[in-house]
Amino acid sequence: MPNHQDSAELRRLIERAERVVFFTGAGISTESGIPDFRSPGGIWTRMAPIDFRDFMGSEEARRETWRRKFAVDPVLRAAEPNRGHRAVARLIREGRASAVITQNIDGLHQASGIPAEQVIELHGNTTYATCLDCGRRYEIDDIRVAFERDETPPVCTHCAGFVKTATISFGQAMPAEAMRRADAETRAADLFIVAGSSLAVYPAAGFPELAKHKGARLVIVNREPTGLDDIADLVVRQNIGDTLGDAVGVN
Repeated sequence: MPNHQDSAELRRLIERAERVVFFTGAGISTESGIPDFRSPGGIWTRMAPIDFRDFMGSEEARRETWRRKFAVDPVLRAAEPNRGHRAVARLIREGRASAVITQNIDGLHQASGIPAEQVIELHGNTTYATCLDCGRRYEIDDIRVAFERDETPPVCTHCAGFVKTATISFGQAMPAEAMRRADAETRAADLFIVAGSSLAVYPAAGFPELAKHKGARLVIVNREPTGLDDIADLVVRQNIGDTLGDAVGVN
């Protein structure tokens, strides 16, 4: 159960703020049943991630990438936004929060009703795929049908480039436009709320530091300690959905 004193303090900070920006990580989505990849005991501690250079250089690596995608896809598809997602969505809908910067790839912020243009995805999105050469979009269901026939990794029907989920893999460059937008939103915020991120993955984790440096109040809601707890104005180590839900008044 959340600490009601913490939720009340978070509510006061939100009420006093003029421009709230959220920064979300895996912790908000694990509360919707999505497995954690990076934490101890997470998927990547049991199965090493496939580097982008290997994906580009090896047909077998591309095949294994798609095998893994389809193995975890039923869990991702079954997940629904929780109280935390709905709380963020309400603040954005009311104009009290301007954007959510997310490390998550599950699309749950959009599913909660936040317009896509106000969700800044630093690590991409796994709910669809794109051609790495021409950028053409492909739907996952269409790729699955073809892949299940003979496990041939998909290529673009337009330019024959490699098709990959629209996510950022290890070794792949961060999306320049998303990073630019995240930087601008961070600099404009007067309240920056981290929800469910260990703040261990850079350059993404640099945004909370930047917000604090630019004078914003910094709130960290995460079950485990983070490296930025010492500079935060409020640290809440409780359930993320309940903490945000209570602070915003969302069931």
